[in-house]
Amino acid sequence: MSSLPGPYGIGELGRASRDFVDSLAEMQLSVWQFLPLGPTAYGDSPYQPLSSFAGNEMLIDIGDLVEIGLLDNDEAQQLASLPSDFVDYGRLIPIKSQLLRVAADRFEAHATSDLKTKRDDFVAAHDQRWLHDYARYRVLKAQHDERPWPEWEPPFADRSPNALSEFEGRANKDVSAVKILQFLFFEQWQRLRDYANERGVSLFGDMPIYVALDSADAWAERELLLIDDNGMPSLVAGVPPDYFSEHGQLWGNPIYDWQRHAETGYRWWTDRLRAAASMADIVRIDHFRGFEAYWAVPAESDVASSGSWQPGPRYDLFDTLKENLGELPIVAEDLGVITPEVDALRDRYDFPGMVVLQFAIMDDGFSLDAVPANRVCYTGTHDNDTTLGWFRGSPDDMRSPDEIANAQRIALAITGGTPESISSDMIAAAFSTQARLAIAPLQDYLGLGSEARINVPGTSADNWRWRVTGDQLNVEIRQKVAGMVEAAGRSPQN
Repeated sequence: MSSLPGPYGIGELGRASRDFVDSLAEMQLSVWQFLPLGPTAYGDSPYQPLSSFAGNEMLIDIGDLVEIGLLDNDEAQQLASLPSDFVDYGRLIPIKSQLLRVAADRFEAHATSDLKTKRDDFVAAHDQRWLHDYARYRVLKAQHDERPWPEWEPPFADRSPNALSEFEGRANKDVSAVKILQFLFFEQWQRLRDYANERGVSLFGDMPIYVALDSADAWAERELLLIDDNGMPSLVAGVPPDYFSEHGQLWGNPIYDWQRHAETGYRWWTDRLRAAASMADIVRIDHFRGFEAYWAVPAESDVASSGSWQPGPRYDLFDTLKENLGELPIVAEDLGVITPEVDALRDRYDFPGMVVLQFAIMDDGFSLDAVPANRVCYTGTHDNDTTLGWFRGSPDDMRSPDEIANAQRIALAITGGTPESISSDMIAAAFSTQARLAIAPLQDYLGLGSEARINVPGTSADNWRWRVTGDQLNVEIRQKVAGMVEAAGRSPQN
């Protein structure tokens, strides 16, 4: 969402999002997949959110706040000097945070009675489950100079009832402001979802498997994680050596205490998936294989390769979720080290898996015709280079020149394309498969190179910053994409 165009330094949930939906409908693209929407912290990664339930306040539409009288145009113009082709988080966050607080402080005096009633209903529905803890966490985090909660004063880190009661007595206005901003986020989001669905566009969300240690989830329910009384994990998450890293990826998230989750009837997971499904028509669960077995790394280790596989909750979790929630609108991100046991877990519930052509075409004997129907076929994902960057080889590419040349040869042979048209050729190849759903990153539709890559796994600098500009989504591009969809027989009316 942050990559959308707009005048206020970051993609937002208002006019720019609705305009993008209109563009998708014109391009005959009927599913919009986006990255997780939670509030981000250090590194700006949507996969390390401060809450599994809250929305990212930085995505709240400023223009909408002007329209409803919570801000004025002169105040909003403070964001107008920010760049339009990338997100400058260092400049954006302090300016927009201050504006959002001004809007929240004006809510009682300026909001309509209808909006206030909706706010009250939102708070009543969510306060006990997650909202009140999230609001307290964000205010306490600000009061502790944004340090992680294990570094707070012990009474607050340990959630002392007396300390929290005293805190709320003096910080009630701050806590209420956080709740108002969450209401504004979800109210704008619901309007966007309704707008998309009315135009035949389904929303495809993304749910990280793990929570961050520095999150409201970990602070409020540490008993669900393998962390000690000081908030320190004994094991952390990651993956073994893979395509992206010869030493594996050390994510650092705390590991779940799956026995404790089972004892609660997977209450937290039921709430989490219910919340995700209330926001999107389809939900991708990141790192699905971790439910069958997860890679656990000793917390003191500085390399992921020192970890080991541990058994996950497997069928017990998903049987319970299905019993509690009915049919689950899940897509399983089943990339990486996939075993027959992972395949069996995915297939038991008929969850679609993923095929990423940048990876798949390099497998011996791969054929586009062999891609199963119950898959989502991608050219690449947010963790890959763009198709053009992958084809050409970027300066920091881990592949050798011979490996890049071999990939080029195979890609041209499988797609029947040319080096100049490889982005479109790979999209056409994904469209040609039997896969129920075929998706390409926007950068591939635009034919962009490595300069438009949004994330390099295993790194923490300069990620999640790319933005599309309004002139890139021009009439020529929209007509070209619509033609590709029609040629593949994937038009919505088909």
